[in-house]
Formats: sequence, structure tokens, C-alpha cells
Amino acid sequence: MFTHTHALQYEAKPDGPDAAFARRMQEILGGQWGEMTVATQYLLQGWNCRLPGKYKDMLLAIGTEELAHVEMIVTMIDRLLDHQPLKPDAADRTNEAAAGFGNTNPQHAIVNGGGAYYRDSMGLPWSGGYVTASGNLMADFHYNATAEMMGRLQVSRLYNMTDDPGVKEMFKFLIARDHMHQMQWLAAIEELKADGLEGIPVPEAFPLEEEPDNFGYTFIDASDGPDAAAGRWASGPALDGRGEMRAAPIEATADAPILPPGDPRLFGTPQMEGQSMLQKAKDMLK
Repeated sequence: MFTHTHALQYEAKPDGPDAAFARRMQEILGGQWGEMTVATQYLLQGWNCRLPGKYKDMLLAIGTEELAHVEMIVTMIDRLLDHQPLKPDAADRTNEAAAGFGNTNPQHAIVNGGGAYYRDSMGLPWSGGYVTASGNLMADFHYNATAEMMGRLQVSRLYNMTDDPGVKEMFKFLIARDHMHQMQWLAAIEELKADGLEGIPVPEAFPLEEEPDNFGYTFIDASDGPDAAAGRWASGPALDGRGEMRAAPIEATADAPILPPGDPRLFGTPQMEGQSMLQKAKDMLK
């Protein structure tokens, strides 16, 4: 069950309208790494979670908070769209004025009547395909940490694209929450390990004896760059605690593939020398 409180989680108002910047803000609302994605992702992971207790409750708590951030961003975009110019100012025919009007999103006015919508800064619709809920908490928590890193990165970039103190104030709040949420997911990953629920590699339950040879612990160097194997990923104890990391040059372990002729009724290439595909198809149908 959901309830709604009209008061915003964090209040911040722009000093004035800025329809062009409202378009940029659409990215952190309806883009791949925007608030619509993380809100619905965390809620879906929580609703699907078959493990009752702290992990499910945490997912539902943060997903609900992210819905509050959706409302905050929608409200800010709406405020930036106050007095949105509907046509170029007849009194100002400068190139700067024309460029400013051209940088606004016409759909804000035409489709939404001066409001935000679930699209990115280029007008592409938000998609549920951005949402990941695998059913494996270790995999999902790693992806959630990435989502928070990408979200904080994009808000930080937007922070440097405006001089409006009120907009910056909201961005500082979102940046701080993304900071906390990154640490939250990384801490949850460590807790999964401590609780013995999941480890590396994901899924930990898959039997390691089914993995061929030493491929699970070998960094395959497929680059002519001299330092590809110079990092921790190519030497030392494996992070799963079961082996040693090593490096080896890439090499072929199989012959070149030779595929059998395709079904001639599909009219693929190549065909047998001296015989047309049409004739082959006729022969097969006899």
C-alpha cells in the first residue's frame, strides 16, 4: 500500500524560469540512469524478493524514497517551465535569443502543457527495459551501485551547467543521497557475503567443477598493449578465495568453423557451383 504526502522530501526552488535547462533536467528524470529507473528498479527488486526480512525491507524503503526524488525533479522542471516562451520574442531578434528559444523542448508545451514527462533530454521515452531485477541480490546490488554512480555523475555534470542557486541546492541534496546510496549498496554486498547468502562468482551455487580447466582464474591478454596484464586482475589470490589469478596470451583451442550448407529453400549464399538455388529448391521439393 502506498500513501502520498504533499510536502517534498527536500525543498528547493529556482530563482527564475529556464525552459532550456528544464530540457537538460529531463535526463535525470526519464533517462537510462534517471530517477524513474532507480525508483522502479528498487521497488521491483523488493516486490520480487523471495527472502523476507532486512534486504526486502531495505529495497522497498529506498525505492519509495526514489519516488520522492521523481516528484522533486518533476516539480523543479515544472517551475523552470513557468512562463515558457511559446514563440521567439519579436523585440529580440538576436542570434542568442534565437538559440535560446531553439534549445527549449517544444513537447514541454505542446504535449504536456508546460510540464515534465517521462522522457530523456532528447525526448526519447523512458523504458522499463532500463530496469533490472534478476532475482539474485548479489548481482542486483552490484548493478544498483553502478546506477547510483551513474546518477551522481550526471547530476554532478548538470550542477556545473547552471548558475541558479535554487537548482544547485536541489542538486546538492540529490548528490548527497546518491553518495549515501552508493555506500548502502556496497555495504549490502558485504552483508550478503557475511550472511553466507551469496558470494563471488555470481551465482555462487553453480558448481565450480563444471568450469573448464583454469578459465575461471585466467586473464586472457588479447591486446598488444604492454600493460594489459599489469594490474591486480591478472595476478595474486583470486577474489573468491579459491585460487590464484594469472595471465596468459589469447590462443585458439579449436579449428576454424566450417558450417554445413544451409536449407536451399531459404535462398542463402553460397550455393553449389554450377547449380542455381532455384534448381536446388525444386529438387528438394520433388
